[in-house]
Amino acid sequence: MEFQNLPPDAENAKGNGDPAAALRASPLRIGISTRALFDLEEEHRVFEERGVKAYAALQLERENIILGKGTGFEVVERLLALNDPDAPPYVEVILLSQNSPDLSLRAFKSIDHHGLVVKTGSFTSGRPLAPFVPAWGIDLFLSNADADVKGAVIGGAAAARLGVAPRDRAETPPGEVRIAFDGDAVVFGPESDEIYKKKGLEAFLAHETANASNPMTRGPFGNFLRKLSALRRIFLNDGNVSKVRIALVTARNVPAHERVIRTLRAWGTPADEAHFVGNREKAPILKAIGAHIFFDDQEKHVLGAAAVVPAGHVPGPHDPAAPVIPAG
Repeated sequence: MEFQNLPPDAENAKGNGDPAAALRASPLRIGISTRALFDLEEEHRVFEERGVKAYAALQLERENIILGKGTGFEVVERLLALNDPDAPPYVEVILLSQNSPDLSLRAFKSIDHHGLVVKTGSFTSGRPLAPFVPAWGIDLFLSNADADVKGAVIGGAAAARLGVAPRDRAETPPGEVRIAFDGDAVVFGPESDEIYKKKGLEAFLAHETANASNPMTRGPFGNFLRKLSALRRIFLNDGNVSKVRIALVTARNVPAHERVIRTLRAWGTPADEAHFVGNREKAPILKAIGAHIFFDDQEKHVLGAAAVVPAGHVPGPHDPAAPVIPAG
């Protein structure tokens, strides 16, 4: 099967298969909470300040008021737009909510109003969502709740905690979806980071140079990247440009850059763009990319990015204030 765990050389060979057939057999499944999909910040404040009964009463009172778009809305909308309505989908979206079933009507009315093809979901009346992530076969889980995101990671899914949507967004061409990732401890495993933390910068650079031809292990978003890359291949045109654009924005720079490119090549998951920013801020680069979502495991990068693009924090084991991979 296309999406089994394969060694790098076998993965590369599989990249020449039929990505459309593979994704139709095993779609890219995204689970998203109601607050990540829609703007429910006012309602959430009521929940925090006045409790669940006041929140439920407000939701019922507003049952026929259509919800505005949340942080994760645009990337979901653009991914779903890639599906052919007359064929099995490449992308499926499942709504996961701690709301009660009684409050599901407003969410699904809003989904219908916005023209999203989202027909399935779970409403748990306060029960944690994490157990339902593997039950639905979710590849990527997006939520505003830290506990649910961490639980989804334990369940084996890529997951990120979203903040509020940026106020001003650059216009991007219709039909495209642009997804940007940090590298180490997101797409790639944390092993190189551990070398830096234990032995310092010189040891890290020496290790990465010596291992430039050895592919890194997959990080928490490695398997999501594999399916996203299959989706990218489906929409490649004759000029080798796809509707699905993948960008890597990493604090690595020369000489630690080479291992990144060789790893993506070995996996058969090339990036459309790679930005080796060193010590520079990532936000201006992400704004220039026009990313519809960005994933990073350092909160300071997520907070900076969130002012200009939707951004998600990937849980990690390190100190959020410490650099993960330094510039050389």
